[in-house]
Amino acid sequence: MTAPSPAPACPCGSGTPYAGCCEPLHDNRVPAATAEQLMRSRYAAYALGRLDHVLRTWHPRTRPHELGDVPGLTWTGLQVLATEAGGPDDDGGVVEFRASWSAPEGTGAQHERSRFARRAGRWFYLDGEVGEDGDGPAG
Repeated sequence: MTAPSPAPACPCGSGTPYAGCCEPLHDNRVPAATAEQLMRSRYAAYALGRLDHVLRTWHPRTRPHELGDVPGLTWTGLQVLATEAGGPDDDGGVVEFRASWSAPEGTGAQHERSRFARRAGRWFYLDGEVGEDGDGPAG
């Protein structure tokens, strides 16, 4: 008898299975408790093509009308570099991260400081500043 396959790890880098990490957020079953959790879930959504979650968690004031896939782009890793506020009792927060990617034309990383706001008890992405080393394909 063969052992069952381990559950796939969540792309957000938490080290936990996707089903118990970002999937409940992607399926809109639970809200993010912190700005960092929302940022990680948004990264995982980009990595898995769950752009509905990305749009749903973008603040209405800054949200684009639509998002498109970048053909051939694969998100390959996430590093959270710093967080400022963004906890369960805060109304705002900042998460600095580096997201690695690969595409047919090469590899790179997007370095960003993202701002988040909590509205009606739910966290939303407001906007971000791409760092000097940010050469990412998406904002």
